[in-house]
Amino acid sequence: MQKAGLNILYTAWWLKTIMSKELKEYGLTHEQYNVLRILKGKHPDQMCVRDIASRMIEKNSNVPRIIDRLELKKLAKRSSSALDKRETVVTITPAGMNMLDITTQKIDSLYGDMVTINEDAAAALNSLLEKVREKEV
Repeated sequence: MQKAGLNILYTAWWLKTIMSKELKEYGLTHEQYNVLRILKGKHPDQMCVRDIASRMIEKNSNVPRIIDRLELKKLAKRSSSALDKRETVVTITPAGMNMLDITTQKIDSLYGDMVTINEDAAAALNSLLEKVREKEV
Protein backbone atom coordinates (compact mmCIF):
# COMPACT_ATOMS: atom_id res chain seq x y z
CA MET A 1 0.00 0.00 0.00
CA GLN A 2 2.86 2.38 0.82
CA LYS A 3 4.37 1.82 -2.65
CA ALA A 4 1.03 2.73 -4.26
CA GLY A 5 0.85 5.90 -2.17
CA LEU A 6 4.37 6.92 -3.17
CA ASN A 7 3.55 6.16 -6.80
CA ILE A 8 0.49 8.45 -6.58
CA LEU A 9 2.63 11.24 -5.08
CA TYR A 10 5.35 10.83 -7.70
CA THR A 11 2.82 10.81 -10.55
CA ALA A 12 1.06 13.89 -9.16
CA TRP A 13 4.42 15.70 -8.94
CA TRP A 14 5.29 14.66 -12.53
CA LEU A 15 1.94 15.85 -13.92
CA LYS A 16 2.15 19.11 -11.98
CA THR A 17 5.68 19.73 -13.28
CA ILE A 18 4.79 19.25 -16.94
CA MET A 19 1.60 21.27 -16.50
CA SER A 20 3.44 24.12 -14.76
CA LYS A 21 6.02 24.24 -17.55
CA GLU A 22 3.26 24.57 -20.17
CA LEU A 23 1.34 27.20 -18.18
CA LYS A 24 4.51 29.24 -17.61
CA GLU A 25 4.54 30.05 -21.35
CA TYR A 26 1.23 31.88 -20.76
CA GLY A 27 2.36 33.59 -17.57
CA LEU A 28 0.14 31.42 -15.36
CA THR A 29 0.82 29.24 -12.35
CA HIS A 30 -1.11 26.03 -11.83
CA GLU A 31 -2.88 27.69 -8.88
CA GLN A 32 -4.03 30.58 -11.12
CA TYR A 33 -5.19 28.05 -13.72
CA ASN A 34 -7.11 26.20 -10.99
CA VAL A 35 -8.85 29.43 -9.90
CA LEU A 36 -9.81 30.22 -13.51
CA ARG A 37 -11.31 26.73 -13.90
CA ILE A 38 -13.25 27.16 -10.65
CA LEU A 39 -14.57 30.57 -11.76
CA LYS A 40 -15.55 29.23 -15.18
CA GLY A 41 -17.53 26.46 -13.44
CA LYS A 42 -19.71 29.11 -11.76
CA HIS A 43 -19.82 31.55 -14.69
CA PRO A 44 -21.74 33.83 -15.09
CA ASP A 45 -22.25 33.76 -11.30
CA GLN A 46 -19.73 35.35 -8.97
CA MET A 47 -17.96 33.44 -6.21
CA CYS A 48 -16.75 34.57 -2.83
CA VAL A 49 -13.08 34.04 -2.02
CA ARG A 50 -13.92 31.52 0.71
CA ASP A 51 -15.81 29.28 -1.76
CA ILE A 52 -12.96 29.47 -4.26
CA ALA A 53 -10.49 28.48 -1.52
CA SER A 54 -12.63 25.47 -0.55
CA ARG A 55 -12.45 24.12 -4.11
CA MET A 56 -8.70 24.54 -4.61
CA ILE A 57 -6.58 21.47 -5.28
CA GLU A 58 -3.92 22.80 -2.90
CA LYS A 59 -5.86 23.80 0.20
CA ASN A 60 -3.05 25.98 1.59
CA SER A 61 -3.05 28.28 -1.46
CA ASN A 62 -3.16 32.01 -0.80
CA VAL A 63 -6.34 32.67 -2.80
CA PRO A 64 -6.51 36.47 -2.28
CA ARG A 65 -2.95 36.80 -3.62
CA ILE A 66 -3.76 34.53 -6.59
CA ILE A 67 -6.81 36.66 -7.37
CA ASP A 68 -4.65 39.81 -7.11
CA ARG A 69 -2.38 38.39 -9.82
CA LEU A 70 -5.32 37.35 -12.02
CA GLU A 71 -6.79 40.85 -11.66
CA LEU A 72 -3.50 42.46 -12.71
CA LYS A 73 -3.60 40.27 -15.83
CA LYS A 74 -7.27 41.26 -16.42
CA LEU A 75 -8.31 37.58 -16.22
CA ALA A 76 -10.58 37.98 -13.19
CA LYS A 77 -12.55 40.82 -11.65
CA ARG A 78 -13.11 41.38 -7.95
CA SER A 79 -15.95 43.41 -6.46
CA SER A 80 -18.03 43.78 -3.30
CA SER A 81 -20.99 41.48 -2.87
CA ALA A 82 -24.38 43.06 -3.47
CA LEU A 83 -25.72 41.07 -0.50
CA ASP A 84 -22.92 41.82 1.97
CA LYS A 85 -20.57 44.72 1.26
CA ARG A 86 -17.94 43.16 3.55
CA GLU A 87 -17.68 40.13 1.31
CA THR A 88 -15.51 40.09 -1.81
CA VAL A 89 -16.77 38.26 -4.89
CA VAL A 90 -14.86 37.31 -8.02
CA THR A 91 -15.81 36.54 -11.60
CA ILE A 92 -13.85 35.45 -14.64
CA THR A 93 -13.47 38.05 -17.39
CA PRO A 94 -13.81 37.41 -21.14
CA ALA A 95 -10.00 37.56 -21.35
CA GLY A 96 -9.86 34.98 -18.55
CA MET A 97 -12.26 32.71 -20.45
CA ASN A 98 -10.11 33.04 -23.56
CA MET A 99 -6.90 32.31 -21.65
CA LEU A 100 -8.53 29.31 -19.99
CA ASP A 101 -9.72 27.94 -23.34
CA ILE A 102 -6.26 28.28 -24.89
CA THR A 103 -4.39 26.80 -21.93
CA THR A 104 -6.89 23.97 -21.46
CA GLN A 105 -6.41 22.95 -25.10
CA LYS A 106 -2.64 22.94 -24.57
CA ILE A 107 -2.88 20.96 -21.32
CA ASP A 108 -5.29 18.44 -22.91
CA SER A 109 -2.92 18.01 -25.85
CA LEU A 110 0.07 17.64 -23.52
CA TYR A 111 -1.70 15.03 -21.40
CA GLY A 112 -2.79 13.24 -24.59
CA ASP A 113 0.87 13.00 -25.62
CA MET A 114 2.31 12.17 -22.19
CA VAL A 115 -0.33 9.96 -20.58
CA THR A 116 -0.58 6.80 -22.64
CA ILE A 117 -3.63 5.06 -21.19
CA ASN A 118 -6.96 4.65 -22.98
CA GLU A 119 -10.34 5.99 -21.82
CA ASP A 120 -11.33 2.72 -20.11
CA ALA A 121 -8.07 2.61 -18.15
CA ALA A 122 -8.47 6.32 -17.27
CA ALA A 123 -12.01 5.67 -15.99
CA ALA A 124 -10.76 2.73 -13.89
CA LEU A 125 -7.91 4.86 -12.53
CA ASN A 126 -10.33 7.68 -11.64
CA SER A 127 -12.53 5.20 -9.80
CA LEU A 128 -9.55 3.80 -7.85
CA LEU A 129 -8.27 7.27 -6.92
CA GLU A 130 -11.73 8.31 -5.71
CA LYS A 131 -11.82 5.14 -3.60
CA VAL A 132 -8.42 6.06 -2.11
CA ARG A 133 -9.89 9.46 -1.12
CA GLU A 134 -13.14 8.08 0.33
CA LYS A 135 -12.19 9.20 3.83
CA GLU A 136 -10.94 12.64 2.71
CA VAL A 137 -11.56 15.24 5.39
